Amino acid sequence: MKYNPQEIEIKWQKRWEEEGVFRSSVSDKKKFYCLEMFPYPSGKIHMGHVRNYSIGDVIARFKRLAGFNVLHPMGWDAFGLPAENAAIKSGVHPREWTLSNIENMKEELKRLGFSYDWEREVTTCSPEYYRWNQWIFLKMLEKGIAYRAKASVNWCPSCQTVLANEQVDEEGRCWRCGTTVEQREIDSWFLKITDYAEELLRDLELLKGHWPDPVITMQRNWIGKSVGARVKFEVPEKGETIEVFTTRPDTLFGVTYVVLAPEHPLTLKLAEGTSQEEAVKAFVEKMKRTEKRKRSTGELEKEGVFLGVHAVHPLTGERVPVYTANFVLMDYGTGAVMSVPAHDQRDFEFAKKYGLPVKLVITPEGEELKPEELQEAYTEPGILVNSGKFSGLKSQKAKSEITKELEKLGKGKRSVQYRLRDWNISRQRYWGTPIPVVHCPKCGIVPVPQEELPVKLPEEAPLLGEGRSPLERVPEFINTTCPKCKGPAKRDPDTMDTFFDSSWYFLRYCSPKEENLPFKPEEASYWMAVDQYIGGIEHAVLHLLYSRFFTKVLRDLGLLKGEGEGEDAAFLSRGEPFKRLLTQGMVNKRWISVKNLLKALGLSEESTVGELVEKLTGQRAELTETVGSLMKRYHITVGDNAVLLLSTEEVSKFLESTPEEVLKPYEEKFGEVSKMSKSKLNIVNPSDMIAKYGADATRLYVLFAAPPESEFEWKSEGIEGAYRFLRRLFQFVAERAQELKAAQALNPEKLSKEGKNLRKKAHQTLKKVTEELSGRFKFNTAVAAVMELFNRVTSFKPETEADRAALKEAVELTVTMLYPFTPHLSEELWEMLGHKELLARSTWPKPDPSALVEEEVEIPVQVNGKVRAVISVPVNASEEEVREAVMKEPKVVKAIEGKQLVKFIYRPGRIINLVVR
Repeated sequence: MKYNPQEIEIKWQKRWEEEGVFRSSVSDKKKFYCLEMFPYPSGKIHMGHVRNYSIGDVIARFKRLAGFNVLHPMGWDAFGLPAENAAIKSGVHPREWTLSNIENMKEELKRLGFSYDWEREVTTCSPEYYRWNQWIFLKMLEKGIAYRAKASVNWCPSCQTVLANEQVDEEGRCWRCGTTVEQREIDSWFLKITDYAEELLRDLELLKGHWPDPVITMQRNWIGKSVGARVKFEVPEKGETIEVFTTRPDTLFGVTYVVLAPEHPLTLKLAEGTSQEEAVKAFVEKMKRTEKRKRSTGELEKEGVFLGVHAVHPLTGERVPVYTANFVLMDYGTGAVMSVPAHDQRDFEFAKKYGLPVKLVITPEGEELKPEELQEAYTEPGILVNSGKFSGLKSQKAKSEITKELEKLGKGKRSVQYRLRDWNISRQRYWGTPIPVVHCPKCGIVPVPQEELPVKLPEEAPLLGEGRSPLERVPEFINTTCPKCKGPAKRDPDTMDTFFDSSWYFLRYCSPKEENLPFKPEEASYWMAVDQYIGGIEHAVLHLLYSRFFTKVLRDLGLLKGEGEGEDAAFLSRGEPFKRLLTQGMVNKRWISVKNLLKALGLSEESTVGELVEKLTGQRAELTETVGSLMKRYHITVGDNAVLLLSTEEVSKFLESTPEEVLKPYEEKFGEVSKMSKSKLNIVNPSDMIAKYGADATRLYVLFAAPPESEFEWKSEGIEGAYRFLRRLFQFVAERAQELKAAQALNPEKLSKEGKNLRKKAHQTLKKVTEELSGRFKFNTAVAAVMELFNRVTSFKPETEADRAALKEAVELTVTMLYPFTPHLSEELWEMLGHKELLARSTWPKPDPSALVEEEVEIPVQVNGKVRAVISVPVNASEEEVREAVMKEPKVVKAIEGKQLVKFIYRPGRIINLVVR
């Protein structure tokens, strides 16, 4: 019988679906909620998806067999800019593009046999889903968590549109037209995540040991709690006060200038009427055209302009100049900084450039520093100098004392600051959730009544990539009636950031058909928190942070309650959605660039195409065009995959195999390994692998290649090895199915020595695999253990009927242990072995303690410290019995022949050492 994975897989997928094996509902059983991050429907799944979802499927299938009521859903993060860009490019409506992609990807996921409850599928672009986005937004608006304010955005003056950060290139230009992007302020909707900053930070402690440490660290750094002081610098000549935040009040006496962000509301106001007014205006305009990211990363040279005014030092009364500079942003602190050049490197560099004084106020303990000799700022703590009555204090003490002095004088106060900023959810796009408010000339901002939700996207909108929002150009959408006064009003033209959609989707899965609330609180109380969440490390900050924020808000709205005791109650009461997080490693693949291929061949862009062909094939070709010219005609760059060059008509017609095959030896020696991506053309299409090797082999390879958290390099020989193993297993069982079905009931007492050893090996393997699947998730070692057991199975020759029963048990355990990894083949073999019920509905076996008991132990025998033999003795053998066995061992007899035994050393169960001379 031949192994036909495609036929087997389709057979069992159909059976599982017909019998509703993976449907889930609330019950009195212990639950397990297993969830992988849902995908954006880009059109096709990639190997990163396969790895992510295979990991989740192993866990879900194992937990189901282990007796848990498993919730394992799937859905689609279906709103977003790519659909809108595709519509602009091809004319296909975003809805049509998205739904078509979902249909394709759903078929691919089903073909891989993932155990999803498809009846719980959610699609975020459906009105049935985004209606609840709008409901949640209105509740946040009601609670003061959602509010409207000005926001700085990337604006292309040529396209007349707002750009996402990813639409601005490294040079700060528009991705579409190349125009330099400006910073512009527009009205936007914000969510007050900062109200939850302390709780989000505190509850990271609950996640320790459950989430990867790097993720917790990234979230802690993103929230960025700083303890310091707010300090007031008055500007008497303008009647204004500049408030700064500092974490180093101990350096206050070293302030020699103050800097405002160009966007600070006081910047232009303070310069007004001074000789610097025009210079400041020009600088502010220049900063509007400068990408904020570059300003924040420090990659730009520091520059600034004097505002023409001075501020008064709050403790010394000294006058210090006020500047505006490119390195200060409104996004952190107050948008103003007190500059201490001697003790801050950024301030030091600016002071040196503009000739500003450097005043030393902290020195290392027992060491004297001179400001004129400083080559860089001294940023460490130390002892205060030149700081009035605070001189001589240590930095930490001085921070507290100087803050107290500021509070006493009304010139400042202790303050806690967070790096975290409120979340701007406004997007000037069509393909997203409409914001459910109207703008009325009489009543102002008015929420859409809940009974009128959802506010639906119009069927059509002009997707030109121009203007502020496509929805503004749809009169039947934008023009409406005020719910309060019934007068004419306008809808909000913006749509929501798609992170809004993905910040609570895991709750909708709990009751996806619910029509009165986003989810049924009682069902969420049963299923939540998510027991195992799986996704990429790239989502470590925003998605996970926003999901934690939303869960805390929904708890405060009374929709989630952590009642009772236990881990779930602890997580829900704290508003934490994910108990355990696994961040899977990337799938990489080797490839070679045009540049590296030419270098490997000893060629350049000036070489002829004929020389390239001759180097690759050994054939002479009369092609005089240069490689560089050919590349230019085909728009190929030196950084592109060399597959493109070899796929050109001029080169490919000389190749005896595919460009990929020709390049393989060059890739191995001169290529590089990087994440699979379309841009590098180093992807492997899952559908191709399924067609060639089957879904089970594809799944097995991505799970066996490396631990889930580690990256791994895709190699074709790896999946071929996985396929060969499954084929060998299939053939072994198929050939012996009748014999194994006929085996008698197992009687351990009647087993031969080899039979007992096989049974021990089978139960040792079961114990290891159970442990790996229960929480450690070292799937590669679990698979390796099963493969090792199968090798023992194939070499076992049953001596008795009892041995035949032991063989059957070992084969069934092998099939069962592989089920979470290769479910289709396991079901097929389970049926071959005579079982009527589905393996998917069976129970995970438990290791037999009696089978694990060691009856014999293998002990190495050393002669004068060198191992000469290994003997097997009963576990409870006496020293005399062990000695007798040693002295009969031929290898030992030979090693001590003609020598005198001086000493016999025996460490029970561990080692035997004979000292001879």
